[in-house]
Amino acid sequence: MARFPGVYVAIVTPFTESDEVDYRRLREHADWLISSGVQGLAPAGSCGEYASLTDDERARVVECVIDAAAGRVPVVVGVAAPSTARAVGWARHAKESGAEGVLALPPIDYTPTRAEVVAYYEALSEVGLPIIAYNNPSSTTVDMEPDFLAELAGIENFVAVKEFSGDVRRVAQILESSDLEVLAGVDDLVLECVLSGATGWIAGLANALPRESVALYELATAGRLAEATGLYRRLLPLFRYDSTPLLVQAIKYAMELSGRPVGRTRAPRLPLEEQERAGVERAFARASAAAVTG
Repeated sequence: MARFPGVYVAIVTPFTESDEVDYRRLREHADWLISSGVQGLAPAGSCGEYASLTDDERARVVECVIDAAAGRVPVVVGVAAPSTARAVGWARHAKESGAEGVLALPPIDYTPTRAEVVAYYEALSEVGLPIIAYNNPSSTTVDMEPDFLAELAGIENFVAVKEFSGDVRRVAQILESSDLEVLAGVDDLVLECVLSGATGWIAGLANALPRESVALYELATAGRLAEATGLYRRLLPLFRYDSTPLLVQAIKYAMELSGRPVGRTRAPRLPLEEQERAGVERAFARASAAAVTG
C-alpha cells in the first residue's frame, strides 16, 4: 500500500513587500490547497526557497504549514542541509512538529562517495520518520540510479523516492528492483510516470493550479486516459517550467495571474524579465482553459 498517494504540493514560501516571510499568507495558501483537494503538503523544499531562509524562518514555516494542515492532510518536510548533522536536526524538528515524513536530497555542496550517501540516509533513518529520497541529479552531484536505490531501500525508514532524473524508464526499473514507492517529481512527466507505476506526485505548479493537478492525477489513476491526455496537453506549457531554473519565479507569477499573489522570490532569485513573464502568461492562459470548477 502506498504511503504517500496523490498530489503533494511542494509549497512556496510567501514574502511581503519588505522581503519578510508572510506567515499569514502561507497559512491561507496551505488551507486553500487543502480545500482544493490536494492530498499532502511539502514545505521547506526547493519551491519553498529553503536555502534563502534563516533557521528561525525555516522552523516557523514548517510549523505554520503543519499547524494549518491540522491533520487534514499529511505534511512531509524538506530537510536538505550542508551537513548530516543539520539535516538530521531538521528531521528531528519535523518529527517534533508533527510531520508524517521527510523529503531528503542526498548530501549537497560536494560530491559524496556512495558510502557517504548510505551513511547520510542511515543517520536520517535514526530519527524515525519515513524518508522520501529526492533524486535530482540536475541540482546535485548525485544520481541515485535504480540499482543504488535498491541498496538504499535496505535502510529502515527509507521508503520512497521523488524521481526527478527526467528518465521515465526509471519508474519501472525502481519498482522492479525494490519495494520503494515512486513519486513523480517532474511536472511535465507526471502522466508518463503515473502510467509507469508512480503512486504519487510531488508537484510544483500545483501551487497555482491545484484542482487541475488533482483532476489530472485522478483521471490518470482511474484509467481515463483520453481525458487525462487532453487535460495534460493544456497544462504542459506551464508544467515545463518545473524543469527550469525559473521554476519558483514561474510558480509565483502564475499564482499572481490566478489572483493569489504571494510576493516575489527572495534573492539570489531575481524577478522574471519581460520576455519570461510573457511566456508564463501564454502558458497560464492555455492552462486556464482547462479550469476545473469546484
